[in-house]
Amino acid sequence: MSGWAASGSANGIPTVSVLELEDDILELAMRDEATGNAMSQPWVAAFLAALDTITAHPTAKVVLLTGLRETFCSGASRETLADLAAGRLRPDELTLGRRLMALPTPVVAAAEGHAIGGGLALLVSADLAVIAQESRYGANFMALGITPGMGMTRLLETVMGRPLAHELLYIGDLRRGATLAGAAPFNAVLPRAEVRDRALHLARALAEKPRDSLIHLKRVLALPRLRAFDEAAALEAEMHAETLAHLDLDQWTPQ
Repeated sequence: MSGWAASGSANGIPTVSVLELEDDILELAMRDEATGNAMSQPWVAAFLAALDTITAHPTAKVVLLTGLRETFCSGASRETLADLAAGRLRPDELTLGRRLMALPTPVVAAAEGHAIGGGLALLVSADLAVIAQESRYGANFMALGITPGMGMTRLLETVMGRPLAHELLYIGDLRRGATLAGAAPFNAVLPRAEVRDRALHLARALAEKPRDSLIHLKRVLALPRLRAFDEAAALEAEMHAETLAHLDLDQWTPQ
């Protein structure tokens, strides 16, 4: 495994890196131990830069998206929520999931740890996903007193089906992976220690296919989710104009 591009760092340690994992497989590694991959503005910038790096890679066939063992991605940081509430950051600027779906090559997510809020948005934006029985997953926007963002009002329904998606969005609780076995977007729900190996197995199976064919198929299969995201953007902006103005950050606690 060799580093092809380190896209962001904290105290000299890469927070988001692109690694040449194997022939034709890149790893997009989210490694901000200090915050549990919270979506601060610097972290978001590093993630987007990593996507640019992947897009420019001339031979990659598949991307393995990984987080920390305990936390895949914990969603918006407190500072990001404050910026959203103050109008210093527009909700429609958080397009990470859409950018992930728009990558030319398929993405396999290995979510060993918790994926919460925006972290779940990243997870369901992957083309294939493996999650852990022990970890927690959820769209906790309403638990914070704000309406869902990052396209989740349409994206989650598209990938999970209406009943489960609406339950998760309305209630905003976190579910153990074991309770989500069989849910549409997840290819496997396994003990945490087995998640990465299964995801890598899927990535290797994709890497055996012709690159051009993968790119064409990815474009077609991602289209419903991209359309769902775009449909949600305007509607979510209207809701956020109301709910973010009343955001009480005292309700926010790291998960």
